[in-house]
Amino acid sequence: MKLIAALTGITLLAASTVYAAPKSYQVTGPVLEVKDDMIVVQKGSEKWQIAKDKDTKVTGDVKVGSKVTIMYTMKAASIEAKDGAAKPEKKEKKK
Repeated sequence: MKLIAALTGITLLAASTVYAAPKSYQVTGPVLEVKDDMIVVQKGSEKWQIAKDKDTKVTGDVKVGSKVTIMYTMKAASIEAKDGAAKPEKKEKKK
């Protein structure tokens, strides 16, 4: 009985960890610009500027003109709430 409870707990913990992970996205295209803190990639007619830091894993020689695939996540840097929630509209009574 304890084994079943432990396995159930481990399964639930693993499932909650999967759902908590931020969704990842990717962009592929030629490099237009590379700096220490960002990279610019052409995707169709759009230019994508993506931040990078010392923890960004880089494989190969990234230089202008290279075709790259970048995996990234979107994460809020800050959130500021304004005054209260939106008030529901009152419906007028029909006569």
